[in-house]
Amino acid sequence: MSIIDNFEAMLARGQDSALLRYGLGNAYLKAQQPDRAAEHLALAVRQDPDYSAAWKLYGQALAALGQHPQAIDAFDQGIATAERKGDIQAAKEMRVFRKRVEQLPRD
Repeated sequence: MSIIDNFEAMLARGQDSALLRYGLGNAYLKAQQPDRAAEHLALAVRQDPDYSAAWKLYGQALAALGQHPQAIDAFDQGIATAERKGDIQAAKEMRVFRKRVEQLPRD
């Protein structure tokens, strides 16, 4: 049974939480399934808007889907959250990811 299967089974048992959604999003992102990752990460940040690590992965998933304006918005929200919480490293990382997305060619 894969980590995704384990997480999905936990979710099916009603153990829904921002941390579980983050784990699922991370696992799906690593499995090259950014659409599934974005679904779970959107729920993670909805359940816990102060979860800066989830904002970072959510932005990455959206960027992988080519949803660049939405990715920038997610990074902006994540940066604000991280700064408010004093999570300077996470804010720095999201600024780097945001800048990379901004530099991508626009359709």
